[in-house]
Amino acid sequence: MTIPLSVLDLAPIAPGETARDSFAASVALAQQAERHGYRRVWYAEHHNMSSIASSATAVLIGHVASQTSTIRLGAGGVMLPNHSPLVIAEQFGTLETLYPGRIDLGLGRAPGSDQATFLAMRRDMAASERFPQDVLELQAYLAGESRVAGVQAVPGGGTNVPLYILGSSLFGAQLAAALGLPYAFASHFAPDALHDAVAVYRREFQPSARLAEPYVLAGLNVIASDDADDAQQQFAAIKRIRLAGLLSRGGQVGPGREFSDAELDHLLRTPAGAHVASMTTFSAVGTPADVREYVQQFARTADADELIVAHQSPTTEARLRSVELLADAMQGATV
Repeated sequence: MTIPLSVLDLAPIAPGETARDSFAASVALAQQAERHGYRRVWYAEHHNMSSIASSATAVLIGHVASQTSTIRLGAGGVMLPNHSPLVIAEQFGTLETLYPGRIDLGLGRAPGSDQATFLAMRRDMAASERFPQDVLELQAYLAGESRVAGVQAVPGGGTNVPLYILGSSLFGAQLAAALGLPYAFASHFAPDALHDAVAVYRREFQPSARLAEPYVLAGLNVIASDDADDAQQQFAAIKRIRLAGLLSRGGQVGPGREFSDAELDHLLRTPAGAHVASMTTFSAVGTPADVREYVQQFARTADADELIVAHQSPTTEARLRSVELLADAMQGATV
């Protein structure tokens, strides 16, 4: 079979650029994906991160939807513990009403931020424990079958926006299976439990009114370039960027501290660097032929029905080229 390709847009804010630049890049990326036959583009909710612009996920989806025509757009995902299910039903019900048949809603259990930021959003620290109940409440709002007497999502009720459970552990796999929902595994940055989680999901899946058979999306990093050495250089740059971000967020360096490439290359040989290497375990890097071979093998071993690809090149121009090269390389490819 041929495997559908989708895009996970991490909405990066590159050094020296602004959030506005990131939004323009997201529009260009979605337009490029639409031209080249990708199925969907998703955006992840992150907060208090100076290098990521997708904190207001629903707003960004609406902006990109207004400048594309056919490609599906969605959250990959909304971190439901940060929100009330009613508000998310209203937001995504609004999007589905404006752009019918084009909106997805992926749901995650993690807060997508540190503890201080979570508290700044006025959320209860126990909210993650209510995730299964919140998913059911949200699903009911979108179906027009509210579980809360006298409360309806307007807009939202009856839109039946498709839900996806996101995860990087067995918990999400078991929940998606029990609810009969599609499952998306975050193997682009948390690879360890991929195979076990997919196996559990497929084994325990219970058919639902929304989904008759299990459906798995697996995350994958891709850097496709016309030149193999260039692809490897981009990959090295991305690993430096990730490491610098981890050190900054972890409070291991002072504010404003900038590292040279040589310093970061040295630090990549430390335990912090090993963590970055683990995060990028599943990465297809190289020429179109190289990437095609890796993607085919990954899709088979991951037992995935669809791949959601994070094009990790450090510049917008290189990401757009990677989107094009991967799509062309996978034309007619089977797994």
